[in-house]
Amino acid sequence: MAFDERRYTREVLEPAREAGGLPPEDLRIRYQLHESMTAADVTGTVKQVRQCWRRARGMLKYKRLADRLEADHARFAPIFSAAAEGDLRPLRDALGESEHRAARRLSEAATRLADAAGPLRMLSPALLATIARSSGVGHEEALRLAAESSIEVGDPDTLPEAAPYAGYGRAREALDTLGLAHLARFLYGDRCAGMRVLDGFAVPGAAPVEDALEEAERYWAARTRGPWTVGADTVIAALRNSPDPGTLVRYDIVARLRERLREHPYDDSLLRHATTELDLDSGDARRLVFAVRAEGGGVATGPAARLRELVGAGEIHAAADFAEALDAAALTGEAAELATEVRARLATAIRLRDRARAALDPDDAWIALRDALRRVPDLPGASELLLRLAPHPARAVRVSVQGDGVGLVWQPSPSRAGRVVYDVLRNGTVVTSTDRPSARDERPPVNVPLVYAVVARREEAVAMPAVAATLIVRPEPAEVAFGTGDGVVSGSWRLPAEAAGVRVTRDGLPVPAGESGFRDRDVVNGTTYTYVVSAVYPGQDGEAVTPGVRRAVTPQGRPRPVTGFTLRADPSAPGTFLVRYEEPPEGAVEFVALDVPPPWPVGTTLALAELRAAGRAIPSIPTRDGQAIRPGAGRSVLVAVTVAGELATVGGHLDHISLVPPTELTATRRGGTVFVGFEWPQDVTEVEVMWNGHGVPVTSAAYRARGGVRFDVPESEPVVIEVMATSLVRGTRVRGPAARFDLPGRIPVHYDVTYRGPAWKRSVVVEVTADRPVLLRRLSLVLKPGHVQPTTADDGVLLDHWTDLAVPARLTVPVPRQARPYWLRCFAEGAEDGPAGRAGGVALIDPPVRRLKVE
Repeated sequence: MAFDERRYTREVLEPAREAGGLPPEDLRIRYQLHESMTAADVTGTVKQVRQCWRRARGMLKYKRLADRLEADHARFAPIFSAAAEGDLRPLRDALGESEHRAARRLSEAATRLADAAGPLRMLSPALLATIARSSGVGHEEALRLAAESSIEVGDPDTLPEAAPYAGYGRAREALDTLGLAHLARFLYGDRCAGMRVLDGFAVPGAAPVEDALEEAERYWAARTRGPWTVGADTVIAALRNSPDPGTLVRYDIVARLRERLREHPYDDSLLRHATTELDLDSGDARRLVFAVRAEGGGVATGPAARLRELVGAGEIHAAADFAEALDAAALTGEAAELATEVRARLATAIRLRDRARAALDPDDAWIALRDALRRVPDLPGASELLLRLAPHPARAVRVSVQGDGVGLVWQPSPSRAGRVVYDVLRNGTVVTSTDRPSARDERPPVNVPLVYAVVARREEAVAMPAVAATLIVRPEPAEVAFGTGDGVVSGSWRLPAEAAGVRVTRDGLPVPAGESGFRDRDVVNGTTYTYVVSAVYPGQDGEAVTPGVRRAVTPQGRPRPVTGFTLRADPSAPGTFLVRYEEPPEGAVEFVALDVPPPWPVGTTLALAELRAAGRAIPSIPTRDGQAIRPGAGRSVLVAVTVAGELATVGGHLDHISLVPPTELTATRRGGTVFVGFEWPQDVTEVEVMWNGHGVPVTSAAYRARGGVRFDVPESEPVVIEVMATSLVRGTRVRGPAARFDLPGRIPVHYDVTYRGPAWKRSVVVEVTADRPVLLRRLSLVLKPGHVQPTTADDGVLLDHWTDLAVPARLTVPVPRQARPYWLRCFAEGAEDGPAGRAGGVALIDPPVRRLKVE
């Protein structure tokens, strides 16, 4: 393979430069060698690599590295000389040794990274770069080593330097008065475990901080006034007046972590403090400790450091022993302060332990002992005593069979201290544990006496069990199903494996039955019977019979078919059809849609389930003389079916194609042309338009291309327009219901406006003509000043009007005294917009504009 200098620079020289100028130990990487090379290949490749070094030496950033590479090459010159002569054994040995050195260098770098990351498993990018350079590994290689060791590399989070609320100090004092570890405890109590304060404040599974603050306000407002409510008011005021309550909570956590850092604890102690006492999520705890560490501080040595370490680890009693063993000269300064704190905490814990031993109420003792262990986790004898402080027992356990399982409910333990868990035992074996006063045993033994008990437990201390009454679980037969026929009732079930048999009764009388079903022919059609199917179990005193599964069943005779029916579209509901038929004497009529004609002859009786599986049931609504059905779009075969119980008799059928009529049909005249428009029906490709004995098919494409349908009819002739969807069914054209529009005829009436007479006595003459005599109920002459003509009889000044005017007619009006320009125009009563108006089937047609406008 040809030598790639760019790749060599990118993968070898650049990482070596970033590693402080240390060349890679592995000679395979340094000289771009691999096992399959021949002696000639090795010699040629090494020559090209050294030429690359010389060229790189001309660049300032690689000069030092190139000198180091050339200096090291002198050590390997004999190996490559032997390779040039055909002996590759020295080279193979050197490659193996260099591989070991490279692995050792990586191992040492990984160890240094792990030591620097510590328990936090976090490193800053600057520290990682320093370790990478001093270890002789590249930056990318160091990042890979950190990832393999689960070390997170990143800059520390920025922490607030000052409190976002000026009165934080008073709020801190109020929290101490209330005995709360931090602000989140005030808002959420013990629910704030796993709290996150970085990347936004959140408590898993809890309400937002604003809602929690409102809940805290309501809680403290309901409390009796006292020093505790004054402190609560101070804390609430701080949270309310802070720009963001979550930010104040975060600062409170950071401030407490910084205070703990002044004690110089180890990282393990800080993490434990952050997660247990400050209730932080483990991820946020690591990041906060890392950020606080980055602000400054380190690990000291000596008696004070050891005391801090023991205190941080919760070994207070051990710290007291250590302080007692020290010379008085060693207990100075910080060590003396720590020893005093340790002794005080130990003395308080001992008093609490003694109080717990003397307490009569186990709850009081438990509270005192938990307080002692919180101060001194390693207090001698405290953990053993805690194990003996059982809660008060649960009471009144009630059990009941619920299907195949057993349900339990009980009165909870009245203990008020600690978290009480309930262990549910069945015949002495724990079935489940819960903190609720109810449980369920999903898989209890069958036909066996069962004794359930509930044991209240607080940590490892258990109370006396609360025992329920003995019960026996005997499941009923499952999957019980009944079928009816003509004078017969059948039943089937699945018997539980533990049952010895089954017992079936009809209205209290026994019915012969097999292990999985029965067939009862001693019934009368139309009569309702009550059947009970019970499981029989072997018992100590003979057979035990379950209450059974109860069903009311009515056998029906063979239903009669509906031999024929009619189908008519419902004009008031598009897509709905009215079906009429002769009602059978018994049973209910249903309609089923099939894709093909039914394979059963009329009168065939079969199981209802079989028929419904072959087709699609059609929704229907009963009407006075039939049903209203909606077959849906497309073509189908409608079958009438008479249903009685589980039987169905096939009746007549009808080919049907859903041809929905068009909607929003409109028609208008423009002279002798009629324009028709409508909303094209869904799933229809063609319609037929009929008018006055004429018809034309129209496709959806043609309708859309022409913007509707148009045809010519004399203006005086009335038009009845019908539009219906059509389709070809087996070569025959089928038409759906029609949408109809009646358009009356109109008689065209023309009028003209002229001026007659001398200038001092001119008149306006209106001549009205028609092809045949016609009577106008009202004709108005309107004047409108300006350049815009009037559009209605009210749009201007009425000059004159005539009622019951016989056409033809000539009308005269004095010329109006009106400044020009102005318009004159006639209107018939009820005229529409446009050049022609309509009044009772008469169209009034204007003369040319030059006759109407006076300029």
